[in-house]
This record gives sequence, structure tokens and C-alpha cells, in this order.
Amino acid sequence: MRAVCIFFTTIILISWALIISASDDLPLAGHATTIDDLLEQAISQGLIAGGVVVVGNHAGVLHSTARGRIPVTANRAQLDDATLFDLASLTKVLATTPAVMKLLEEGRISLMDPLTRWFPEFEGSGREDITILNLMTHTSGLHDITIPSAVPIATVIREVATQKTWRQPGQHFLYADINFILLGELVQRVSGSRLDVFCVQHIYAPLGLHETMFLPPPQLSTSVAPTLTNAQQFVSGVVQDTNARNLGGVAGHAGLFGSAYDMARFARLILCGGILDGHRIFSERTVAQMTAPYFYSNGRVVRGLGWDITSPYSTPRGSYFSEMSFGHTGYSGSSLWIDPQRDLFAIVLTIRLDYRNIRLFNRLRGDISTLAVAAFHDATPAHANGVRQPGR
Repeated sequence: MRAVCIFFTTIILISWALIISASDDLPLAGHATTIDDLLEQAISQGLIAGGVVVVGNHAGVLHSTARGRIPVTANRAQLDDATLFDLASLTKVLATTPAVMKLLEEGRISLMDPLTRWFPEFEGSGREDITILNLMTHTSGLHDITIPSAVPIATVIREVATQKTWRQPGQHFLYADINFILLGELVQRVSGSRLDVFCVQHIYAPLGLHETMFLPPPQLSTSVAPTLTNAQQFVSGVVQDTNARNLGGVAGHAGLFGSAYDMARFARLILCGGILDGHRIFSERTVAQMTAPYFYSNGRVVRGLGWDITSPYSTPRGSYFSEMSFGHTGYSGSSLWIDPQRDLFAIVLTIRLDYRNIRLFNRLRGDISTLAVAAFHDATPAHANGVRQPGR
């Protein structure tokens, strides 16, 4: 049976290579026939210094590969599924959204709560109609601001509440980090626990995500993939996003670090309807509510709660994930896409070098997802429980 599976997978890959070589729309293609080749090409083009890709389904990991090394460590450790990456805006869906959904599930907040219920700073601002739903779908009409170093969150909120330029909430999609900065603060105001503490207690520890954290300690620096600063210098273990860094490294929009291994467990949790390895983290209803579609901008944009479904940021969906699949990207070079209909997920974590060629980088994300579905849809997991193989 295994030989038959290998035969058909080989046929798929050969067919995919022929499709790619005949297409002018896939600049990353060339001679690429596998996900490994896509990573190698991206490295040779100077797009990334290295990367990790994991493909799996509800039962486990189907394919895991890594290329490149951590460039700033003395031993230049090889990247693998345990390497910690700055997850950037994946913080929104791996920390803030799950935390908010946990509060919703417990009945402590409502999606239709006006912002003023939890943020009295907005009273009298003319923005009283903004709801938690608007924040989670980026339809609040609020704009991002530059946060100076060591400014208290209360000062940030007062500045946002008095913005002179904003749009009426509810109809138009405008992606803005400030929505999730407010949601991260909401978690603390409702629960009494800071976002990082809440996530560890209610999500990460019960799920066994031991490599997912804000503010990684210095002793882990040799196992953290670096990011580039504006001065083109590598920094490890410090969040790349300036606003998150100025907020102390724990924020609702960025600041989370994690490994591909942990992300795979989280993706499987979603595909399994909120339960994994006998541990129920969310009810099936909560998972369905989190990923249900909301239509904005005259139907051109479709969002879940926190999650992207169809928008200008949906390139990791590729060509073959279904229209109702969902995911998110991170500026540092990360992405996650999940498809309950295909029962498949694709994780991409990279050490991004070229931030100017956005089009080429988005092609890399999309090509990896397209090849992942073509090669591994309906495949049998390599290790159904997501347990690392010997030597990992």
C-alpha cells in the first residue's frame, strides 16, 4: 500500500512539474518539482536565508522540510521544525484571536459589545458604534499610529480615540494593527491577565505548545531564527515589529514566537474542531464561529474572526485550497493556511531577506500551498500524532 502511495505521489509531482514549466505565471517555477526545490530557489535568489515548511491534516504531519541555517549563531544551526521564528502578524490568529474566542465561549464578552464597554476612553469620541466584531474583522475604521518607545498603553488608546481621520465602522475592510492592539488590551481588561499569560494558561499549556511564547529568554537565542532590522542587521529573539517592541514585546498584533511543530499542533486543533489528543480547548461551535465568513467592501473581502479568507493578503491560499479555507500571513516571512474542506494545512516560516520584492515572496507562499495540495491532499500522515521522529 505504501508503495502505491509513493507511486501516485511521484506521478503528481511529475505532473505538477510539467504544469509549472509550462506556466508564465509562476516566476519561482523553473525546475522546481518539490517544496524543497522551491525553498532552494528562494535561497539562491536571495529572497530568504532559509525556511521551514510543514504540511499536514487533522491526523498529523504529511511532509516536513527545512533548508538553510541560522546565520547569526556561532554553530550556524540547521533550521528545523523546532526552530523558533518571529511570527509577526500570526500573533493575531495564534494568540489574540484564540484568547478573545475563549472569552466569548465563556460568555464574558460579546461580539456586539460596543468598544466603550471595555474602553471608556472612547466615550464622546464619535466612535461609540465600534464593536469587538469590527476590531476582529478590521472594519473599525481606525488607522494605525506610530507608537513611541515605552509609552503606556493607556496613552496609545487615548491617541487612537482622538484620531481625526477615520471611517465609519462596519462596511469597509481596512487592515490595521491597532484593531488587535486594542483586542490584546481587551483580554487583559476582561480577564485580569496579560495576553501572554492568558494564552499560556488557557491555550498553549493545555495544548502542549511549549515552543510558543512572547519574550523568548536569552538562553534560547541560538534556536531563534533572526529577523532583519531597518539597518539591515540580524536580531534574534527580539520582536521585529517596532510598535510591538515599543509596547514591551507583548502586543495583540505582533510579538509571538513559535515553531513549525507547535503551529502544526494548533492547525490540527482547528481541523479537529477544537480538540486534540483528548484535550478540548474550544467547542466545535466556537471553532465554527471563529472561521465563519463575513463579507465586506461590497463582497470583495471575506474575513473570519481574525482569520483571512479572501482579501489582498490571501496569497498563501495558492491555487487549490478551497474558497472557504482561511489563514494569515506575517511580515517577517511566515504564513499559515488551513482548509477544513481539503483537510489540509500548510505552514511556511522563513528568514526573509528581501522585503522589497513582495510579489516574488507572495508567489513563494502561493506556490508552496499549491504544490502542497497537489501532492498531499488525501495522503496518509507520516506520524499521526505529530510526534517528532528520532533525531528531531
